[in-house]
Amino acid sequence: MNPYIYLRALKHAEHTVFCVEKGQKTYYDPQFNRWLAYSSGQQVKRSILDTLTSNMNVQMAPITFNYEIVTKNGKKELQQKEVWSPCNPIFVDQLVGGWMRAKDKDSSEEQESVLKRRSPLSISAMRALHPLLAGVDYENMTFDRSSNPENNPVKVRLGDKLLSDEEIEKFLDDNNRTLTRRNWIANKNDSRGFGRAGGLFVYDVAIDLRTLFSVSTNQHEPELSKDKIEELKAKGWVESENVFGKCLVLPKEEREQVIQALASALLNWRITSNQARTFSLMETLAVAISDNANKLAGSIRAKLIEDGEKPKAKPIIDDTAGADVFVTLPCSNYVVTVNESADALDKAKQKLIDLMMAFDYEHQV
Repeated sequence: MNPYIYLRALKHAEHTVFCVEKGQKTYYDPQFNRWLAYSSGQQVKRSILDTLTSNMNVQMAPITFNYEIVTKNGKKELQQKEVWSPCNPIFVDQLVGGWMRAKDKDSSEEQESVLKRRSPLSISAMRALHPLLAGVDYENMTFDRSSNPENNPVKVRLGDKLLSDEEIEKFLDDNNRTLTRRNWIANKNDSRGFGRAGGLFVYDVAIDLRTLFSVSTNQHEPELSKDKIEELKAKGWVESENVFGKCLVLPKEEREQVIQALASALLNWRITSNQARTFSLMETLAVAISDNANKLAGSIRAKLIEDGEKPKAKPIIDDTAGADVFVTLPCSNYVVTVNESADALDKAKQKLIDLMMAFDYEHQV
């Protein structure tokens, strides 16, 4: 059995903002001369993990933020140091999301070496299906309280002095001016205003079944401390071996709970970080699942069409390209389809569950 599962999903975003840096994150497509919005793979991963832990009704792993007091130019300041992960696969977001903890020579806590676990999920950025099928609109924001002036006072300062209402009125009369309770807020980092993303977007996920529920016990490049290995054994983790060496495997009953929740999270996540704003349903239009990554690209794609001097792109959902394709009802708003169904995402979820359940995690070699 191929130890990888590949997933591609097509989403529709409408006048929304995701992955804010200084404004909506964008990248430039030189072939079509367009700026395009994207959501980083890190943000997609965080949203999937948020949904996973919510589905299981468990907390995310506690992260320790370390600071030290340093003296700079004669003043004491707080300086942030390495952020510590618990490096504990008991927490499902750590098991699925991986971890990294560097050895801190100044720490009083004992740690033999760097602990690092690569996530069994490889997740792409969510980006345009085709440069001509997504874009960014720009607008300025405003504070508008003009409809209720009594509860929204106007304050005017002349130098350091705060003017009274009478002084403000005299100033306006003398200078033939008015004041407004509507204030436009331009994006200082982009003269075009605040970016809003819209269009058809795709993201890809590769699941490595060999490491999905298996944590290495190799101490040459350790994922776990020696104490944590013993702790997991006491909790019923199964000693086994995969192509990377000896490992501990999450017990079957717990694996099945994670599989159910993970299959749902991969399909039903929403951007949840505080970097996102302006709500959009971001509905999933189609999903393709395969053990061959190349077949995903053909299943959900776009086709460039010449239309005079101005090219156009046509989105295509192809269930003959070799992958299992699931098409939702909203997809027919944007793509000509004949196989959409109300239970498409339920069927896609079950397909993922079946593939993850079928792998023999405890007897890989």
